[in-house]
Amino acid sequence: MEFGLTPRCEEMRAELISFMDEFVYPNEETFEEQLDSQETRWQTPQIVDDLKAEAKKRGLWNLFLPDDHHGAGLTNVEYAPLCEIMGRVDWAPEVFNCNAPDTGNMEVLHMYGTPAQQAEWLTPLLDGEIRSAFAMTEPDVASSDATNIECSITRDGDAYVINGRKWWTSNAGNPRCKIMIVMGKTDPSAARHEQQSQILVPTETPGVTIERMLNVMGYDDAPHGHAEVTFDNVRVPAENLLLGEGRGFEIAQGRLGPGRIHHCMRVIGVAERALEAMCQRAAERETWGKLLAERGITEERIAQSRIEIEMCRLLVMKAAWMMDTVGNKEARQEIAMIKVAAPNMALGVIDRALQLHGGGGMSDDFPLAAMYARTRAMRLFDGPDEVHRRQIARMELRRQVDGWPRNRPVSA
Repeated sequence: MEFGLTPRCEEMRAELISFMDEFVYPNEETFEEQLDSQETRWQTPQIVDDLKAEAKKRGLWNLFLPDDHHGAGLTNVEYAPLCEIMGRVDWAPEVFNCNAPDTGNMEVLHMYGTPAQQAEWLTPLLDGEIRSAFAMTEPDVASSDATNIECSITRDGDAYVINGRKWWTSNAGNPRCKIMIVMGKTDPSAARHEQQSQILVPTETPGVTIERMLNVMGYDDAPHGHAEVTFDNVRVPAENLLLGEGRGFEIAQGRLGPGRIHHCMRVIGVAERALEAMCQRAAERETWGKLLAERGITEERIAQSRIEIEMCRLLVMKAAWMMDTVGNKEARQEIAMIKVAAPNMALGVIDRALQLHGGGGMSDDFPLAAMYARTRAMRLFDGPDEVHRRQIARMELRRQVDGWPRNRPVSA
């Protein structure tokens, strides 16, 4: 396995670090001030648009997409350290047009969209002119098992009619969100994993209603946010279907592999920033005549955090290397492992930093509480820990035990 950074990656990493130092970190307060002073918190602050123009001018744009024509043409191993840097500030990925869920939706349109679908939706997304949403999770069923999804997509002549209720539809509240990819059932009588399909639904289609914006442990995650959306007899042209009826799971698997590892790359950047905050606090705060940094328990926490970050970074790089060399399907166990390990690692680091900051860490005077809330959500989206652990265990059993799974009932 070769994790060494290519010369191109080294060059782009240096440019990205310089951009973050010059433009992003100094404008974190500006972002918050503009967000709070706008007519609505769901509007993108002007500072983001200003920095997007600068990033595009410098060629720091669509770094996530491995296609040379539409993206930067980077491998997953090359993109990993860049994604980590962007992840250090929650809104920074949008500056470089590398923000979820738009990245996943662009990948879907790039891989599975027709030329007409790409011209209408992929091009403006790649240009950063619009935003998008992915509507899969539903409040009335356990969506960790996607076969439970009840939203219906019914053929009616030259159109499909969509009925259902979704939630945690990120981006849907932003006025720039112009297109949703909706997952629902086209044929409930088909084989279990061939019932679902994915379809493009413009947000302004009659019958699409944003019922409310949801909070994440008290944070609204503006300006993108997460919406509960209802679809009431929503009619869209039949050509809006992606790939074909019954191929929703196939699309989801193609989308979720890169999406999951991108989240893990970014959250390593979050953990790094929490560790930096921990070290700074320890070197400045004094209790009972000694700096916190001089106390053994603080040294223990700092050391453990560094160990855990490095372990997860290596697992991310291994998964990225396998995706590049043998494909996403062969890397699915490594992707599942890092999806469990990375957010749990980051939560541990953030929690130690919170403890060192005392009461201040629980407030919004420091970014740690918001970092914790967003990172905790990561243990649920793109599949909860339990689903990934189940997949990891089953693959390991097949590898270790001849003839597994055995043809007999499994005891409770």
